[in-house]
Amino acid sequence: MTENFVFSGHDTVALAQKYGTPLYVMSEDILRANINRIKDAFESAGAVYDVNYAGKTFLNMGMCRIIESEGISLDVASGGELYTAVKSGFNPARICFHGSNKNQAELEMALGYKVGRIVIDSEWELERLQLLTEELEQPVKVLFRVSPGIEAHTHELIQTGKLDSKFGLPLSQAREIIGRTKEMNYVETAGIHCHIGSQIADEKPFLLASEVMLDLYKALLSDGLNLTEINLGGGFGIPYLKEDPSFDVTSYIPKMVDHMREMAEQREVPMPKIVVEPGRSVAAPAGITLYTVGTVKEIPGLKKYVSVDGGMADNPRPALYGADYDAVICNKPQDEALMEEVTVSGKACETDTLIKSIKLPSPQSGDTLAVLHTGAYNYSMASNYNRFRRPAVILLKGDQSAVLVERESFEDLVKNDRIPSWLED
Repeated sequence: MTENFVFSGHDTVALAQKYGTPLYVMSEDILRANINRIKDAFESAGAVYDVNYAGKTFLNMGMCRIIESEGISLDVASGGELYTAVKSGFNPARICFHGSNKNQAELEMALGYKVGRIVIDSEWELERLQLLTEELEQPVKVLFRVSPGIEAHTHELIQTGKLDSKFGLPLSQAREIIGRTKEMNYVETAGIHCHIGSQIADEKPFLLASEVMLDLYKALLSDGLNLTEINLGGGFGIPYLKEDPSFDVTSYIPKMVDHMREMAEQREVPMPKIVVEPGRSVAAPAGITLYTVGTVKEIPGLKKYVSVDGGMADNPRPALYGADYDAVICNKPQDEALMEEVTVSGKACETDTLIKSIKLPSPQSGDTLAVLHTGAYNYSMASNYNRFRRPAVILLKGDQSAVLVERESFEDLVKNDRIPSWLED
């Protein structure tokens, strides 16, 4: 009998039958192993550090419980992410509130919950936060996001550390703007922050960013600011395809810590606490998405389309970035003799190509297909385009499985709809 594809110890066909498709599947065991790999690397380097899991990657109340139980902190980027964390019982003191255009309500919310850090993204935001803290007579610790002027080798849409970026203070203005907090009664600058991009496979841009940030750190200390930490962001790349380069975080972190120690000694400044913000490298390998194959259409001499019961509504990354994924037919052996080149398509009323070209073993209607490494930016970016219902999310732990997020119902799709009085019968 052919063995079905197994993910984190579970038969994926059985999961699809039990919970339905499309289905997000997350492994708690893999999530925890990925978190501990980062923690262990810092511990072995003897660093004073913190890990801020990037909530935008994959966040719900259950995920917040996992993060808190691992003793790391949480990075949120909106009022909704902040509310989710607090609702789950997450300690607000371990929350770092990010975002490039926080509105008044979000800043008030962050202060009301007494979050541990707010990351200031602009001069305008600093002014608003100063007014709020004065009004409330409430102190707050902040970091300032700086654009260090480093272009990482990644997709142009996910480069975030260039000088021409919507994110952060330009390096040329940062010292003066951050220096203003010396005269503020309630805004205390704890450190500086940068994030140069996502899905980066090379260590060099990160090490260069650490040098730029340590130079700014020294300048701010000399200006009389009592900084203690540098947040170097995240962006550690993962191999979506077998041939993709992989970022070795266990090698990078000790190297980065040693590099910063050496630079701190050269600049005669105290070694700062180092903070990183991993997201994709934690969540992506911990997740897959299961689909059921429907229409299989062959255009003679041109292409074979394999359509599944999901698509760009539950994974918009191929449409947004041209992102590539690997996949397997869960109920068939990966036999080379059966392999044929196909295009995996979604069911949205768009081109909706999930995988442009992949070899799969004789796909047929009713097969279960698993798209791999979908734990990051799939659930969090899902939409109701075409009024599709967002899939359920299940969590695996050991031999257990349970629903983490319920599948949306048709009633969920209309529960916020309203009919104006003039359209009533």
